[in-house]
Amino acid sequence: MKSFLALTALAFVSCSAARNLTVVNNCAFTIWPAHFTDPTSGSSRPDYPTGWTQESHQSVSFSVPDSWIGGRIWARRECDFSANPGPNSCLDGGCDGGLECTGTGAPPATLAEFALGSAGGTDYVDVSIVDGFNLPMRISNNKGCPAPDCPVDLNPNCPAELKGPFDSSGSPVGCKSSCEAGLGDPVNNPNCCTGTHGTPATCPPSGVAYYSYFKGNCPNSYVFVYDNSGGAPQWVCTASQKADYTVTFCP
Repeated sequence: MKSFLALTALAFVSCSAARNLTVVNNCAFTIWPAHFTDPTSGSSRPDYPTGWTQESHQSVSFSVPDSWIGGRIWARRECDFSANPGPNSCLDGGCDGGLECTGTGAPPATLAEFALGSAGGTDYVDVSIVDGFNLPMRISNNKGCPAPDCPVDLNPNCPAELKGPFDSSGSPVGCKSSCEAGLGDPVNNPNCCTGTHGTPATCPPSGVAYYSYFKGNCPNSYVFVYDNSGGAPQWVCTASQKADYTVTFCP
């Protein structure tokens, strides 16, 4: 599934300049952040490994292109790449490729999504829990533009049929979306906005199971595929400002 941002048609802006992107691990444990770029969104890519180990309270900064479209950043938990360098090498958010991802993360995973220098000279950014949630997140910037976030840990109070996976102590480290949890009809599903529910008009928030739990706790994030449909994305920055962005886990 993709957020409203990912479904928006965006034109590319050619520019050789770059922005600074900082990833902050404010969690009390090690995480394994990663980034991935939609291969259909052009050739601009960050010049940095697509996955790395990041200790608690450590910051990592690198450059991303002005024209980075279809980019996403997420974090994995409890990884061991020695035996199985694939999606199952991490408890959540795992990807093909092992430490350095060659694909996107397996749900549930909180996503930071970027479309820099897109149509109309605009940066679009969002925090998406359309594919479920694993860690609290905020995307801030140095230009005073709106900052999307999902700052609440949704795992402990996650509805029972969405809760999981679990760590060795039995504590949940993920909260699936109602679509990823397989709730509803597999073809015409209001939770996934598929089939007869495949348009904004036929897939309102009222038809998405547990929408209020996710949106009530994280109002500044995308919760399902047509969230905030009918209006411009809330979290934009004029591309000419050349904003630098910070993705903070456990803000």
